[in-house]
Amino acid sequence: MGAQLSEAAEFTELESAAMVAALGAAREGFRGANPLVGAAVLTADGQIVTGHHGGAGTPHAEVDAITTAHDLDIDLSTSTLFVTLEPCAHHGRTGPCTEAIIAAEIPSVVFASPDPNPLAAGGGSILAEAGLTVRSGLHEEDSRALNARWVRSMTEARPFVTAKIAQSLDGAVAASDGTSQWITSAESRVHAHEVRSRVDAILVGTGTALADDPRLNARNHDGIALDDQPRPVVLGNSDLPVTSFLALNPNTLHLPTHDVREALDQLHAAGVRHLLVEGGPTVLGAFFTAGVVDEVFCYQAPMLIGPGRSSVEGLDIGTLQDALHLVPDDTETPAVSRLGPDFLLHFATADPEPAATGSPESGT
Repeated sequence: MGAQLSEAAEFTELESAAMVAALGAAREGFRGANPLVGAAVLTADGQIVTGHHGGAGTPHAEVDAITTAHDLDIDLSTSTLFVTLEPCAHHGRTGPCTEAIIAAEIPSVVFASPDPNPLAAGGGSILAEAGLTVRSGLHEEDSRALNARWVRSMTEARPFVTAKIAQSLDGAVAASDGTSQWITSAESRVHAHEVRSRVDAILVGTGTALADDPRLNARNHDGIALDDQPRPVVLGNSDLPVTSFLALNPNTLHLPTHDVREALDQLHAAGVRHLLVEGGPTVLGAFFTAGVVDEVFCYQAPMLIGPGRSSVEGLDIGTLQDALHLVPDDTETPAVSRLGPDFLLHFATADPEPAATGSPESGT
């Protein structure tokens, strides 16, 4: 008979340090359709090695840490594995982490918080039934805070939404005559394409589509289009010119609506789990107003434009008390970093009140 899953355990300072290391490793991943997850192997002599999940299709944090431990000839049979989220017990793009842990002959596992996704949960019980010592609850609040916005988007059965803003120091995305290329630097554009490369879809409004005739594709450092491309999405009622890049792309999805929630429902039904919203200002304002923006990349150029178009429009905020607050986000990179002459500001939106329960889906 397997060991029992313990939810009320006492932990040593060294065990706490191992979970802190796992939480730090989790922040090396990317926000999006998957939760941020880190893992740490604590050896019998106090050595700690970590791993993290690098995104969809890559090894999960547990497997990454186990692989590193094997490379270092660590004896896993006398070690403990610490994971920031309950090990998954389902087949997604990769196999269940429970199977990898059992195969590695690790005798003891500690996870911070249970997986809120019923399709992936239950790994702790499976490991306990296999005879492992399984404990949970160590730094649980930190783990929950790390993925609060992911949990919300999953619970609402909508894509995780990243908003991109590229603006001047005085908050403009275009000069008064409409010119906007280029406010930000080549280095910022390279980073923006890296973000594009890991999302499922990129959305702009019909105004931006008509004014800029964008391709909405992801390109490498040399400007060459990548093999795997996000889906271009246009929001709004206006027709696209038949000779425009987006109209000629058979993968373009045109959503003839201004209702953000309706658009997200349609995108979710189409399989989009991570959406990048690039504008224009009215569309960005609509997504912020709807409370569905989970992450913000703001590329801040050292330039003053004067009278021009604000980067976000339509927010019905009349007093400072009603301001929409953003939280500095140090996942992937520091919350503030340099890209050539520009500054990259990385934010998460403050977690709102818990959403009504929906139909969660797998985040892995």
